[in-house]
Amino acid sequence: MHTWYRTYRPYVSPMDPCPPITVKRYSTPPNLFVGFQPPGLEQFPAPAALKHGTLWKCFFDPYFSLKEMQKGVRE
Repeated sequence: MHTWYRTYRPYVSPMDPCPPITVKRYSTPPNLFVGFQPPGLEQFPAPAALKHGTLWKCFFDPYFSLKEMQKGVRE
């Protein structure tokens, strides 16, 4: 299954005074995987484009926190 979220394991120092975060997660935007913008992409209507922050539907990337993803909450 493809996901826009990636994870990595940072170095954990034995001298770190805080409890370590062993796995960190980050979101990758869809435009990283499109080498060029093909003609004729589907577009949002103007008010929706302002709300979503992009004109093209394939470049829209909603962010869900880890808690939202675990609960299955999606807009």
